[in-house]
Amino acid sequence: MLWLRTWQLGVKSLLLHPLRSLLTVLGIFIGVASVIWLLAIGEGISNKAQEQIAGLGADNIIVRTVKPPSEVTAGIRGLVPYGLTRDDYHRLTATIPTIDRALPIRELRRQFRNDAQLIDGRLVGCTPEYAEVTRLEVERGRFLTDADVLHEHKHCVLAGKVADRLFPVDDPLGKTIHVEADYYQVVGVLEPRVASAGIGGSLSGQDFSADVYIPISTLWRRIGDIVITRRSGSFEGEQVELSQVTLRVDDVQNVIETSKVVELTLESHDAMSDVAVVVPLELLEQARTTRLMFILFMGLIAAISLVVGGIGIMNIMLASVTERTREIGIRRALGAKQADITRQFLVETVVLSVVGGTTGIIGGICLLPLVGLVRGGLQKYAPDVMSSLPDVIQTVEPALVSWSIPLAFGISVLVGVVFGLYPAMRAASLDPIEALRHE
Repeated sequence: MLWLRTWQLGVKSLLLHPLRSLLTVLGIFIGVASVIWLLAIGEGISNKAQEQIAGLGADNIIVRTVKPPSEVTAGIRGLVPYGLTRDDYHRLTATIPTIDRALPIRELRRQFRNDAQLIDGRLVGCTPEYAEVTRLEVERGRFLTDADVLHEHKHCVLAGKVADRLFPVDDPLGKTIHVEADYYQVVGVLEPRVASAGIGGSLSGQDFSADVYIPISTLWRRIGDIVITRRSGSFEGEQVELSQVTLRVDDVQNVIETSKVVELTLESHDAMSDVAVVVPLELLEQARTTRLMFILFMGLIAAISLVVGGIGIMNIMLASVTERTREIGIRRALGAKQADITRQFLVETVVLSVVGGTTGIIGGICLLPLVGLVRGGLQKYAPDVMSSLPDVIQTVEPALVSWSIPLAFGISVLVGVVFGLYPAMRAASLDPIEALRHE
């Protein structure tokens, strides 16, 4: 009964100064909502990064051709062959028993044309396993087959964007497209696929939206290894046999050890620095470690907001003690003990903290629909601004961290108690006689 009466008096005292109480609650609200918001945004960004890295395959090892530094090729006349070779591919698959599957890839920048329709994109020579490894889904028709590779068929599969641009009205299946001076029959169209992660200089981010896929044997036969590109009246050439080899390991536990064997097998390329080995499993572990550091940093920033809110509580309660000195003296004269006065002021700070924490949680949970509304508004009323924003802002979805809610609420109450304790003790320590004389 005593505690109930104390809570009633505490709420009544706060309602006597509604604007002051509201501003104090606002400080706690901002602190709690900031904890939830920042952790949710950090988790969303981290999830996006991990999703992109996981898209490379945790059981894969990616061996990539890298253009050698200019100082390495300086003084060498003519075309300098560099990067992965077919011999490297055969040596890797024949000598490393833990490799379950190897996927050779050759990529070129090309123009694709259908009558007057034209689009710049990436021509990818590959095998049927490419779709499975890179998680490509066929929307219509089919992907490449072993027969296409074996017989060097002039078949191609289009990414969704390429199909829409080259065939805005017609169904592309069975039609032909021109790749430079050559032509290929369309046998399939793919569903849209999100871009994969870029890893430093060894593996750039891959956008699959403007790709055309043909059998790698057909590419080797009809285009070859030497590619000449005409740019502004000048010629630029390269001689590359393979752009990338994706190795699938038989067991995730063997990935790290296999990657070391791969590096030893390709040590002949060390002099030119024209090959890079990327292990998505290692990158995924690094991303998870970075996530923890990012969350800690975000939480620290948000905690500062809560401390600022706590200072606001202390400031308000100290002012309240000064204003209510005579009230404290009367209560002490009527028999109230120091513990009663301390309890009274602590209850008021806890009420402020609980109300601020509760509204802050509601505000934090509203982050997800709020982000959707803001994006929708920008897309509708300012599409140019929306398109100019970085991809991470356009696509990342904040992910609510479940433990952030009780954490933020608990910290808000703790801040209220800690910062309200000194004003409460100061009120309780007032001399009753001096308090009664206070005007």
